[in-house]
Amino acid sequence: MPKLGVNIDHVATLRQARYKIIEPGIMPEPDPVKAAVLCENAGCHSIVCHLREDRRHINDRDLEVLRRIVKTRLNMEMSISPQIIKIAKKIKPDQATLVPEKRQEITTEGGLNVAKSLVKIKKVVKDLQSAGIIVSLFIDPDKKQIQATKKTGAQFVEFHTGRYANAKGDKAILKEFDILKDSAKLALKLKLKVNMGHGLNYANTREVARIQGVEELNIGHSIISRAVFHGLDEAVREMLALIK
Repeated sequence: MPKLGVNIDHVATLRQARYKIIEPGIMPEPDPVKAAVLCENAGCHSIVCHLREDRRHINDRDLEVLRRIVKTRLNMEMSISPQIIKIAKKIKPDQATLVPEKRQEITTEGGLNVAKSLVKIKKVVKDLQSAGIIVSLFIDPDKKQIQATKKTGAQFVEFHTGRYANAKGDKAILKEFDILKDSAKLALKLKLKVNMGHGLNYANTREVARIQGVEELNIGHSIISRAVFHGLDEAVREMLALIK
């Protein structure tokens, strides 16, 4: 059974919608740190957060406090910007997941092009690992990218499940599912540990959880959305039940 990582970025997004600037003495809500505690208490296996270069949701203070209070594992999504790498080496999350980052996008739109930037990414992977951080690369389920990921020395690969999540019609869904399944098989053959995430929800996660060898599913928006109506504890427990 895969583990569940909960991405709390969207809690911070809601906070920032009201508190663009956080003044001293103000306790802005909702607090993503409190959300992390609730998710862990509900049984999730890791907390995921993305410190973007523009700080549109998670900020430096969030990350520092999360590092102190997270009792499961802290998975920091991040670009390969030198400034962000410096912060990661200081904070020392349990895992760093390298992702592409565009200022204009609402959320991460696709996987990292490892094959195109192999030398640069390999250097970043080694740099983070020297600080004791496990490294994962967020890529599209593509043979070329999987093989390039292996060459970087990263321990994990996380497959972008967006095409599967957005597919329309049984035939298209099955096609994307088979791509994920075959990609996981290749990654495992190359001795890479496999995670998956992006666009997974209460309707499409059960099937992905059955793919052999998947270590963890990282889910954020769907869980936080359900929490608006059912509470965060119940939302996390419902997702865990689906995965089981």
